[in-house]
Amino acid sequence: MTAENGTHPRLFGTDGVRGVANVFPMTAEMAMQLGRALAYICRAGDHRHRVIIGKDTRLSGYMLENALAAGIMSMGVDVDLIGPMPTPAIANLTTSMRADAGAVISASHNPYEDNGIKFFGRDGYKLPDDTERKIETLIFEKALDSLRPTATRVGGAVRLDDARGRYIVFLKNTFPRELTLEGLRLVVDCANGAAYRVAPEVLEELGADVVAIGVNPDGKNINAKCGALHPEALQKAVLKHKAHLGIALDGDADRLIVVDEKGKVVDGDAIMAMCTQEMVARNALKKKTLVTTVMSNVGLERAVAQWGVKVVRTNVGDRYVVEEMRRHGYVFGGEQSGHLVFLDHATTGDGTLAALQVLALMVRSQRPVSELTTIFAPVPQVLVNVMVKEKRELANLPDVMKTIGQVEKKLGKEGRVLVRYSGTEPKARVLVEGTDAKRIKQYAEEIGGAIVRALG
Repeated sequence: MTAENGTHPRLFGTDGVRGVANVFPMTAEMAMQLGRALAYICRAGDHRHRVIIGKDTRLSGYMLENALAAGIMSMGVDVDLIGPMPTPAIANLTTSMRADAGAVISASHNPYEDNGIKFFGRDGYKLPDDTERKIETLIFEKALDSLRPTATRVGGAVRLDDARGRYIVFLKNTFPRELTLEGLRLVVDCANGAAYRVAPEVLEELGADVVAIGVNPDGKNINAKCGALHPEALQKAVLKHKAHLGIALDGDADRLIVVDEKGKVVDGDAIMAMCTQEMVARNALKKKTLVTTVMSNVGLERAVAQWGVKVVRTNVGDRYVVEEMRRHGYVFGGEQSGHLVFLDHATTGDGTLAALQVLALMVRSQRPVSELTTIFAPVPQVLVNVMVKEKRELANLPDVMKTIGQVEKKLGKEGRVLVRYSGTEPKARVLVEGTDAKRIKQYAEEIGGAIVRALG
């Protein structure tokens, strides 16, 4: 944990609080404190307040779910428990059910031994940075210790049994009513995660012939050699079943990677290029602007420029993409990793919803994804992840900065270097783009080596 102004540790990263389950900060004790603080800040008005809690399929989810719920109820706020459901489902249900906040227990794409907690406001958007700071202050300054309602003012909890059905109806309504998926064979890999029931059901109800993999969670196999981070099994299944498309979700189903009918992986950048072209054709891309992060390939900018579309880049994290979209009235954005945000439909990244938009494009155009992606020509790009023991300012690491400078000089105007720390893992990420794939791999490894020597 890093300190803020030397006062107390920072709990929240780019996507909530995350770490090894049962190790600070992902302990039952901290989950209870987070619940108490969330309940305190979300109370407004005299009505009975309510928070919706969902989770993915990790073993530790049971422990943290009960602790988080206990903390919320101890502050006089009721809880609706919906069990394993995608992160975007909690955002959607929070607004549709007029709840005061939503909470998700998930470490997204991380391995099963990790877990995390992230919050949505009553408007369905992730809490802004300043609100997260307030939660941290309430916890570390023990401001809530004396606030303990009693008798009928203590919160209660119920299981919301129809949550999956509500979310499925919402997803189906984002798919054009005049279209159907009949005649399409689809393979969907749910990463043994939160969408293991939702995603196959949606696709089947829209008429597709569905082959579902990664749909047997056991608490330990989430993201394990499956899903958006490991699409190899999906590639094989697409070819085996002669499918028209493969759909890969991650553990909490807020990101999408697809595999075309030839077995080729299609990342978020290529999906954004496809969808941007289609939205421009329908006059649906407001202000003709696409929002993405600094990680997206420069080839994306070149692809969408032919339709007069401007690209705005943000820091890494779908929340920052969404904040930029809301600030300026943009409607479409995303990340290379597969977080895709269609703000006309949802308040956060939604892998299943994004898959439906890709499928609608396929059906309307009567063209396979392998043809649709020809509009996007990525520049060679290498990403190297380096484990670090601490996250010191790069500017204070002279050997690292020297190596970066040397690489940038060699690349000139033909490439770029981006070095950043992961907001969810103890890693530094080194991205290098350039014209020569072999050389940029060497450059990325040189920078990674310098980081290891400084922080490994």
